[in-house]
Amino acid sequence: MEPLVDFVIEDARWEEFGLEPLADQVVRQALTHLNLPAKGFTLCVMACDDTRIATLNADHRGKPKPTNVLSWPSDERASDSPGMAPDLPTPGEADDPEHLGDIAIAYDTCAREAAEAGKPMAEHVTHLVVHGFLHLLGYDHIDDADAELMESTETAILARMGLSDPY
Repeated sequence: MEPLVDFVIEDARWEEFGLEPLADQVVRQALTHLNLPAKGFTLCVMACDDTRIATLNADHRGKPKPTNVLSWPSDERASDSPGMAPDLPTPGEADDPEHLGDIAIAYDTCAREAAEAGKPMAEHVTHLVVHGFLHLLGYDHIDDADAELMESTETAILARMGLSDPY
């Protein structure tokens, strides 16, 4: 199976955790749920720590603090109408896949949030990868209608994977 997700591992704890196979599986499940093929797309996940993500959060969002996940879509795909599904991308060719964007995820924040919620870290990280991936596809939670669509899509994808509603 050809790689769908490229990884930049800046924190070795993510290797020990097994982020690479987990994120690849999550993205494939999300694509299947949205009736998109796994071939013809690519994205990059940066697996980092709180220090690195705080810098990224400050640089890109003006919020100089750690967060769990950040996403940078390669293209604007959001719907013009609140609560409506975004325009999903068209897959590229095998030798020139459509790059969907980049995701950064912070180990420290993810581990802390999972512990505080009393849930396995793998379950929490799965949810965050789904969340970040949907941002790459144009989903958002800026207003209530968009948030409802995004959360229901996340919940449906997680249910496909046997996980409960995180909300």
